[in-house]
Amino acid sequence: ISTAITPTAGAAGTTAIEGTGLDMAGFESVLMLLRMGAITTGAVTSVKAQQSSDDAVADAYSDIEGTSQTIADDDDAEFFYIDLVKPTKRYVRVYVSRATQNAVVAEGHYFQYGAKVEPVTQGTGVNGEIHISPAEGTA
Repeated sequence: ISTAITPTAGAAGTTAIEGTGLDMAGFESVLMLLRMGAITTGAVTSVKAQQSSDDAVADAYSDIEGTSQTIADDDDAEFFYIDLVKPTKRYVRVYVSRATQNAVVAEGHYFQYGAKVEPVTQGTGVNGEIHISPAEGTA
């Protein structure tokens, strides 16, 4: 689990949001999950996935065909996801296009899966535990 878009980066605005680049080395797939906040009536908003061979080059990202989704101005608090299986380049990111009126992205996360090596180390700021076939008892 990694952060794609922070609440600060997703604050109300009309400019595009480029999600944090995610290194897919060692993983087969990633689920990109966004939760929208308040969207002003008339806002023109959409989300898509992009990929790159080199995360260090700012303009190296290209759109991934077929991933664009329109976000309606009444989709406040709705979730949007893009599930990429075997992307063709090493780095991916989510990209939110915002125009005309304010739209808020409350949060955005990447959930990588199909790890080639386990256990997996979680991203910064992610805390939790894994329990496999847990017994009943005191939590």
